Amino acid sequence: MKNIIFINGTMGVGKSSVSHRLNKLLDNSIWLDGDWCWMADPFVVNDKTKKMVTDNICHMLNNFIACNEYNNIIFSWVMDYESIYQSIVTRLNTEKCNIYRFTICCSPQTLKARVESDPNQDGRNFEKSLARVERFDVLDTVKIYNDDMTAFQTAQYIKNLL
Repeated sequence: MKNIIFINGTMGVGKSSVSHRLNKLLDNSIWLDGDWCWMADPFVVNDKTKKMVTDNICHMLNNFIACNEYNNIIFSWVMDYESIYQSIVTRLNTEKCNIYRFTICCSPQTLKARVESDPNQDGRNFEKSLARVERFDVLDTVKIYNDDMTAFQTAQYIKNLL
């Protein structure tokens, strides 16, 4: 059985750092960051671009699922509504897969420190990121509060839960 591991959380919480380390910890694993499918200039969010990005993500994930070389497929992205997750998972060939859903969480103080120290984040994103935090509370995911954990420790914790 393959494992499909969804890593979720608000902007700047550490999804990419945790996913990168988890990818190194797991055997035969591959990692797709949803942001890689939406690196466009100009960055335009509308129904057409949302559909295109979701189509690209589903296509890539299904290719990873079909490839015998990989047993662990990690997908990280901001999926702050159940409908985002559903728009992906319902289009995947998951008959022979275990699906795991994790949300990385931290305190507002930790989030602010992470956003402000990330060279890839605009410091103004903290307010936007903080405003989304409540949306993750209602999702059917395993919540991992990692204020006092490094990305490696968080990845190790996820590995132990698989």
